[in-house]
Amino acid sequence: MGLPGSGKSTILNALRSKRNDYTISNYGDLMLDIEKAKGWVQNRDEMRKLPIEKQKLAQKLVAKKLAKEKGKFILDTHCSISTPSGYYPGLPFEFLNGLKVDKLIYVTADVEEIKLRRTNDPSRIRDSDDVAEHDEINRYYLAAYSAFTGAPAVIIYNKQGKLEETVKKIADLL
Repeated sequence: MGLPGSGKSTILNALRSKRNDYTISNYGDLMLDIEKAKGWVQNRDEMRKLPIEKQKLAQKLVAKKLAKEKGKFILDTHCSISTPSGYYPGLPFEFLNGLKVDKLIYVTADVEEIKLRRTNDPSRIRDSDDVAEHDEINRYYLAAYSAFTGAPAVIIYNKQGKLEETVKKIADLL
């Protein structure tokens, strides 16, 4: 898990070659497929602006799909989503209830690094939310998820230019 711009997807793409015994699923991709099929959104950046009830329904449908997964898998997702209504859990407890969670890994970086990564990503339309506040809120969610699942929580810092080092840390945790 991590903030948009923390590098979690980049890290997991690099991890694929080191740990091919895991299936890696992107929660946002699964939600986007559902929300597009229902005609609710056109692109990923519209998702967080949907009414909470629609986000809950999409999460429920993704949870049902993931609960059927066999074997080991890694879920690329967010601790929380910054919505117009406030911060919304990326992994509601009813979703976590159907999964066997072994470890919760939160990827973060220096606030200025995250802001720069977001600015340099022309493929996305990012809101200008308070990165430091969102990072802090995510840590609270991470602790709650850990308490709920009984899975240990780990925070990994993804420093600029240190991708291989970060990937190794995560591979070693697995």
